[in-house]
Amino acid sequence: MSNKVPPQIAARLIEWYDANARVLPWRAPPGAPPTDPYRVWLSEVMLQQTQVATVAPYFQRWTARWPDFASLAAADDGDVMAAWAGLGYYARARNLLKGARAVVADHGGRLPGDEAALLRIPGIGAYTAAAIAAIAFGRRAVVVDGNVERVVSRLFAISTPLPAAKADIRAATDRITPDARPGDFAQAMMDLGATICTPRAPRCLLCPLAGDCAARAEGAPERYPIKAPKKARPVRHGTMFWLWHDEQVRLVRRPARGLLGGMLALPTGPWLDTPPGLNDAPGGGEWRMMAETVEHGFTHFTLVCALAGARWDGQSDPGPGEWWPVAELDSAGLPTVFAKAARKLGEWWTCE
Repeated sequence: MSNKVPPQIAARLIEWYDANARVLPWRAPPGAPPTDPYRVWLSEVMLQQTQVATVAPYFQRWTARWPDFASLAAADDGDVMAAWAGLGYYARARNLLKGARAVVADHGGRLPGDEAALLRIPGIGAYTAAAIAAIAFGRRAVVVDGNVERVVSRLFAISTPLPAAKADIRAATDRITPDARPGDFAQAMMDLGATICTPRAPRCLLCPLAGDCAARAEGAPERYPIKAPKKARPVRHGTMFWLWHDEQVRLVRRPARGLLGGMLALPTGPWLDTPPGLNDAPGGGEWRMMAETVEHGFTHFTLVCALAGARWDGQSDPGPGEWWPVAELDSAGLPTVFAKAARKLGEWWTCE
């Protein structure tokens, strides 16, 4: 593909953005100077795999508590993980801490604006580096998230299935990315994908790029992006344990490395190919199995967990962990799957 920028595409899109930009707590208005790099970095990490409506309240609470790199770098790991609870993909929170500490230690608390330097900061990949460079520093960068991927694949009717199409989509995005206002252009592409060029029932009559869109000319914009067939996700099984004592429940801190690392959680044995039942139950109680289970989809597998409850006998070793008041369980920052299990177990145990 030619590197020449078709100027009408960028101009139409920027004009549309000036009139229709979403108002978001981390975003500067169209045409305004770039916003605080910390807020751009934080929002981009939070928005990975997570919808805007979910992120907005987390972002506002987070920035009120940790408004800059220095305050986040000094934060307690457990407090950060608890504040992240519910957003999922918890490695992002661990990388935010590592990234903030690297920015403070290596860059004097100021985020670098160069993509190559940004890529050396923990947790920042190619997309995030490009987004920060464009949005926070006004540098031309090729920014391709899921929304941009969809817009560009339709605009150019890219027929190669994903993920093999990613290189072609990036090259096409490079063709239309302007030198002027690259941050606004990137955010305009994101907004267009989120509000107009949606996965289903795209609103083509309202699209500023409709006249340039090859997929619309074909009459089948929803066909794009073309995706390779998904492989079935494997299923893993576990048991979550509700050990009760004096209006408190036993919680454990998961290992720092691995899935949901560093988070408080209900005790659970390993997650296996077959249901483990009461194997690995904490000591100190007579366990009963609940009829219900909880199910949760992770990136690479689906987890199905049985639920078991017991009252601590007051004498046996309850195992590692800490007692947490059930009335204050919301403040523990349990990961979503454990919070779901705790609600079911708490209701069941109260009725027993």
